[in-house]
Amino acid sequence: MALGINKNTDKYAVLGNPIAHSKSPIIHAAFAKQTNQNISYEAILAPIDGFASTVNGLVAEGYKGLNVTVPFKFEAYNTCTQKSARALFAGAVNTLILNGNSIDGDNTDGAGLVRDITLNLGFALQHKRVLLLGAGGAAEGVLMPIVEQKPSTLTIANRSLPKAASMASKVSDDFTVNSVSFDALDNCEFDIIINATSTGLTDTALPIPNSIFAKDCLAYDMMYGRETPFMVQARNAGAIVADGLGMLVEQAAESFYIWRNVRPNTQPIIQMLRAQ
Repeated sequence: MALGINKNTDKYAVLGNPIAHSKSPIIHAAFAKQTNQNISYEAILAPIDGFASTVNGLVAEGYKGLNVTVPFKFEAYNTCTQKSARALFAGAVNTLILNGNSIDGDNTDGAGLVRDITLNLGFALQHKRVLLLGAGGAAEGVLMPIVEQKPSTLTIANRSLPKAASMASKVSDDFTVNSVSFDALDNCEFDIIINATSTGLTDTALPIPNSIFAKDCLAYDMMYGRETPFMVQARNAGAIVADGLGMLVEQAAESFYIWRNVRPNTQPIIQMLRAQ
């Protein structure tokens, strides 16, 4: 999608498998129109065993940048010539900048999450007790941007304690990240709880007690487009509940900024998607 495709139009795309559900083309078309950028943006289905060859083909076709979604963020990391600091920390890439023979990688997920929580929802992470549920790729991608907000405490909870501990150990000694298993959350309270697990996809409830939701707690599920069991539990426990649609738009805006050096206004796009 573009403002009028011609020989000067810069081409971008999102790669995934599956990909038909992606809202990225709608989001970036809205960004382009709002900022008067001459770009096209499409969703491309990459074969499970053909991510690198798909990227190389798009480089040869003159594409300027790519977003990367499930299940290719780790493959994208390995495809890059250079990686940003936040990509190196996350060990995953969701944004590719294509410069001729160079493929630069970045990870905008954490920046998108933090902007949604702090700017759109109006919750400060600084000096708050934060709980991050899950220790997979989604959690890895947002860990350092959360740490940079200087919460009073940050705890990673996961079914597998060694995995949570390994993730926590990546943070420098200047800031201590606690790691616990889900069954160790009794008698704990948190001001902001972020669900980075994939349990929403299978409508699976997390083994977490209602007591973790402090008064006026924000319960944030990185999943969007559905009411997850985590969101239901949090709402019943009196928490303020939000899904990850704002994060989706904000991480896209960060990618757009990296590619085009202009930051779109995300509020109208979030409102448009909510209305749909």
